[in-house]
Amino acid sequence: MNYFVEGLQGSGKSTIVRKISEKIPGSVAVREGDYSPVELAWCAYVDKAKYREILGKYPELRAEIEEKTFAEGEKRIICYTKILTDVPGFHKDLAQYEIYNGRTPYEDFRGIVLSRYRKWNTDNMIFECSLFQNTVEDMILYRCFSDEEIVGFYRQAREALNGKDYRIVYLKAEDIPGNLRVIRKERSDEHGKELWFPLMIWYFNKSPYAKKYGFEGEDALLRHFRHRQDLELRIMEEIFPDQSVTFTSKGYTDEDLAKL
Repeated sequence: MNYFVEGLQGSGKSTIVRKISEKIPGSVAVREGDYSPVELAWCAYVDKAKYREILGKYPELRAEIEEKTFAEGEKRIICYTKILTDVPGFHKDLAQYEIYNGRTPYEDFRGIVLSRYRKWNTDNMIFECSLFQNTVEDMILYRCFSDEEIVGFYRQAREALNGKDYRIVYLKAEDIPGNLRVIRKERSDEHGKELWFPLMIWYFNKSPYAKKYGFEGEDALLRHFRHRQDLELRIMEEIFPDQSVTFTSKGYTDEDLAKL
């Protein structure tokens, strides 16, 4: 069995991933930025020629890049956010080779995501936000897709996942502002300066979706999160009803986990 742990930022996904992995000997937890057979968040996705170009551009990081690179056919996946370096511009440079945030034409994007679902053949995996979060955010914020278009994509995703053994565990946030207050505090430096939230606001404000509808700021971001959660719960109910379970964020018990 494999598990996809999904939910909004601050809903407790990392905690439940750890708890499930502790209950399943030999399981592998895949978190954002790790190499994943199903998802590409925080990873550069390039062909062999571009990969050689990157190695040549950053000779001082060659060993680290090679260590964090995985081959899939003609493609190379670089887990660049796992490379700790102060080389100017390295992370920003490699971010342009991610497939999300509208960087990839939709037909190519859809083909990449669905083909990786079809090819995935590992077991005992626990994936953190690898099915909904980054793909749904891409489609809402950068492609301005309607809910129906996004639901349609996940109908194709369900078909691509046919024959796989998996469960989706969704953590529903009852208090989205409260969850965000917690994560804002957790992702601050030792002096209390927020590190994550200003970037999240910037990311949202600069998105084509926010610009199209004139949205900006914290209240608009909260409305977006509520909309995203409602949409993801709809996808669970309509497309994955037999493959999913919903827990209240931080309100589940060890008995609930045992039933998985």
